[in-house]
Amino acid sequence: MKREALFLRMHEAMAAALGPSGWWPAETPFEMAVGAILAQNTNWANASRAVANLKGSGAFSARGLCGLETARLEELLRPAGHFRVKAARLRNLLDFVVRELGGDIEALGNWDMTAAREALLAVRGVGPETADSILLYGLGFPSFVVDAYTARICARHGLVPEEAGYDELRELFMDALPADAALFNELHAQFVRVGNGWCRPRGPRCGACPLGEFLP
Repeated sequence: MKREALFLRMHEAMAAALGPSGWWPAETPFEMAVGAILAQNTNWANASRAVANLKGSGAFSARGLCGLETARLEELLRPAGHFRVKAARLRNLLDFVVRELGGDIEALGNWDMTAAREALLAVRGVGPETADSILLYGLGFPSFVVDAYTARICARHGLVPEEAGYDELRELFMDALPADAALFNELHAQFVRVGNGWCRPRGPRCGACPLGEFLP
């Protein structure tokens, strides 16, 4: 089976079992980008508490958060864990938004996708997953997001070797599928949900998994 047909069938199987994902849960592209930084190395529940703190600070804008003292910013980010590291990474992103985008991250949506991705990756603390999340979920670019769930599912289904890196996995989907942001959005979210519910690192529940029929 061709890769495009396989991925679309997997997408349909997950949609039938799970329903719509409604991801990313943010009200604005700026909130989404902030959340992408805070979700690094933690679950969304913890990150969302830190986002709520920022929104309640009265300074929830790129320029406003840049104006907060470091100690205050760190305290607001404490629920997300690694709050000192994340405060530094968030400030780096905020500085980029203010300096290069006039304080409005949505202006990045007017850039060429490749140039926008390179600019985000040049921000210290923004890795490929975070950059692609901002591009896809925040700005509507067709840039597929890869995470540990995607990697585990693809390896267990024999689509890539276990040691496959981020770029190899991203290209697997980018090359096989049409450049459709809505499709990429939902497919990635479905992989996260399946990875959480069935395709676990230990004790995977393959028999009940929505993707069980696709196992080699």
